[in-house]
Formats: sequence, structure tokens, C-alpha cells
Amino acid sequence: MNVLIIAAIWPEPTSSAAGRRMVGLLALFHAQGWSLTYACTAAESEHCYPFEELSIKAKKIAVNNSAFDQMITELAPDIVLYDRFMVEEQFSWRVEMQCPTAVTVLETSDLHCLRAARQRALKLGRDYCESDLVNDIAYREIASIQRTDLTLIISSYEIQLLTSFFKIDRSLMHYFPFIVAPEKSKQHRSAWPCYEQRQGFMSIGNFKHAPNWDCVQYLKQTIWPLIRQRLPSAELFVYGAYSPAKAMQLNKPADGFYIKGRADDAKQVMQAARVCLAPLRFGAGLKGKLLEAMEYGTPSVTSTIGAEGMCGELPWNGVITDDPDAFAKAAVSLHEDKSSWLEAQTKGSDILQQCYAPDDFEPQLIEKIIRLKENLTAHRIQNFQGGMLKHHLMKSTKYMSLWIEEKSKPNG
Repeated sequence: MNVLIIAAIWPEPTSSAAGRRMVGLLALFHAQGWSLTYACTAAESEHCYPFEELSIKAKKIAVNNSAFDQMITELAPDIVLYDRFMVEEQFSWRVEMQCPTAVTVLETSDLHCLRAARQRALKLGRDYCESDLVNDIAYREIASIQRTDLTLIISSYEIQLLTSFFKIDRSLMHYFPFIVAPEKSKQHRSAWPCYEQRQGFMSIGNFKHAPNWDCVQYLKQTIWPLIRQRLPSAELFVYGAYSPAKAMQLNKPADGFYIKGRADDAKQVMQAARVCLAPLRFGAGLKGKLLEAMEYGTPSVTSTIGAEGMCGELPWNGVITDDPDAFAKAAVSLHEDKSSWLEAQTKGSDILQQCYAPDDFEPQLIEKIIRLKENLTAHRIQNFQGGMLKHHLMKSTKYMSLWIEEKSKPNG
């Protein structure tokens, strides 16, 4: 198979959960012996994954530029993966014209319309409800899912939402969560720092991601003062890539609140702390920070949204609560009570083994893609709505893009 990935950002596995997920997909495709090309519209990133490790060809592309047509025609991919719906909007009409028999796959990472709906409800000071999902982002994102042959969904909650609320046919979606290598999912306690070797609290998350920035502010203004009331000597270390000046202004050592910026080694900072804090108030998808906490033997306290879709019916590796006082109480209890801390650590190992094992998800995804390639015409015939949406995208986006390209020429 010849695979083309089209993206608006270079994958940074040390900066975000989305970067880790993309690298996981690339590694899985590489393991099949497939040829990989990663085409991106963004400027090069110093923290980008080293593509040479997987023999991936990297290409710089531009939106509204017909040079892409020649590139994809020469490449003749069997599979085209769009990284997020915005990329599908920009490039799918060109892919359809030049490579109509390529299987198209959409990587959502998380449902943007769900995240936006929850963010809007929070700003309005009220609870989120499903009617909030009827928004401009949803119209675009759901249309993109319908147009694509297969969409990868990271969260079981989002699969259910897409099926029940948006009425998306199950054949268009595939549940594919984070994958954790077997050696990480087992209880290697001898390699983990013990309870006595750890101290304090930590939180982590890319500051460019709005839910993470809101989480940091919520910690500083609401949660942390309640924890310090109960544990006056407590310290919290907040890590995250791309920390802006406004975040650094929250750094208050006198209050035990430290903004540390990018973590060079997430494992090291995660294992230095006793408890990971993630009081997320909006968001979607699965939370990489909480998965890493389980991988490194660090119990966590999070919100309902933070734990959403992450542990099935298994008990959480810590505490889930949306109440600030209960959150603070749980955080201090986990930090101070060794037996509760050890019990939470064990629960994290159970979640990794039962919910994120490679053998439970990787073979099924590869089989699904190969089957799609073999039966593409029949699959598309069954997706009339997708074909209809493709038709209208071609009539609108295509000519708008061509007009923009023409206007951008020196004599345009």
C-alpha cells in the first residue's frame, strides 16, 4: 500500500496527545510494509517526530495551489489520510479528481464540535446539553465524516454520540483508541519510583489546546487554594509545550504553584509526582496526560470529561469528580494515604491492559482498511449522503480554491 497523510501540523509526540497518536498510526502503517508520505502545510517544527526512523517521505504543500495535483498524481496513493476535518475540506476535492480510487480516511483525534459545544456552555455559565452540538463546526465536521470512506474515532463515547445523535452509519466509523505497548501496560512496579520517592502534584498539557489552558487557570484560581488549605506545604508543577507569557505570569512559588513550560521528559516529571491533577472543564476525545499517568504509575484526580471514554466499566486509577471541594479532598487524600495511592496505581495498570492493548485494535484496523480497498465501489454506493456532499463540495470549494489561486498570481 502507498499511503499519503495530509496534515496542517507536523506530529510532535512530546508536545501533544494528538502527536503521539499520529506517530502511533504511522508506526502501525510502517509495520505493514506500506510506503508513507507525510504532506504538511505548516512550517517545519523543531520538535517534529524524526521521519527517517520510519522511512517516511516529508513534503511541504500549500493550500489553494495546483502543484498539489501533480504531486498526488505522481504519488498515486492507495490510501489518503486527512489529519482533521479542516484538511479534508481543503484537499479532498483535489484527491477526488486526481485519485478517485484511493481509500480516504479521516483522523479526528477528538470531536471538535463536541469540544466547542462544551466550551460555549462553560462560557455561558450553564451545563452543556446535546442541543449545543448543533453548531457551525458540527455542520462541517459531520459533513467531512460523511464524505470520507472511513473515520477513526478515539473515544467510545464519541462513537455512541455520532451514532445516536448525528445518525452516522456505523460502517463509516472505526473505534481506534490510544495504543499502549504490552511492556508498559504490565505492572512493572520495580521500575517505578515508590510512594516515598515521590512528592507533590503535577499537571501537564499543551498550552495551545484551549481545554488545557482553561484547566491551568481553574487549578490556579479554584482548586489549588483549596488543596493548600488542607496541605499548606503542597507544591504543584505545571508542564506544557508552547506556554505563553500569560501562563508564566501564574508562576507563584510562594503559593507552591510553579509553571515549568515544556517537559523534556514526560516520564521523569510524571514519576517525580505522587498525583496528577486534571480538572478539565471542557474537551473531547481521550486525554493523553491521563494515559501517561497510568503508564508511569501516577494516580490521578480528574473530572467527568477528563475520564470520559477512558476506562470502560473499570474503576478509575484515582478519583473522578466535578466538585472543587471534593476534588481537593481527593487530591490530598491520595497524596497522603499510601494504601489508597497503591490501590489507585494498580487500577491504572488494569485499565491499560484491558482497554489499550495493541492486539485488540491494530489488526482490526488494518483488516478494515484492506477490506475497504477491495470493496470500495460497493461501500461508496451504500453511502449516498457522502456522495451527495462530495458533489456539492466539488462545486463550491473547488471553484473558490481555484479563484484564490488565480488571485494570488502576480497579475491576478
